[in-house]
Amino acid sequence: MARIDENDGALPYVDEHTIQIEAPPEQAWDALQRHAATLGFPENNPLAKVLGTDPPRGFATAEVLPGRRLTLAGHHRFARYELAFELTRTSDGKAELHARTYAKFPGFHGRVYRALVIGTGAHALATNHILRSIRNRAAGGSTASRPPDTPIS
Repeated sequence: MARIDENDGALPYVDEHTIQIEAPPEQAWDALQRHAATLGFPENNPLAKVLGTDPPRGFATAEVLPGRRLTLAGHHRFARYELAFELTRTSDGKAELHARTYAKFPGFHGRVYRALVIGTGAHALATNHILRSIRNRAAGGSTASRPPDTPIS
């Protein structure tokens, strides 16, 4: 599995995480859109400047298929990346949200960056936090108040 990167060819698949949402997909889609608008670095963040993120917040919307898929993309000195969210309806009418990461880490510094972000599990922790926050928004709760009681794969 790979995504096409207009500048560098295919972005290799990195991982996928999934969460069940106790809400209809339409409600989960609204929560996904609202949360996606908040992702990234705050304005003038020193880390974003060091990394050289483009766009400056780290992510921009690359693709939207309403009610189904939302893809964010960006790049910096050490990586080109996409975070693709896909929403599906379960047999009981609830939502299931998938977050797939595609990325390329060119050169020596890219390999070191990948080891630090992917190899340590930091990326998985961050992605699962995003999924739980979206689940909580869809349920009408705070994005930080609920424990990670639903298994995330």
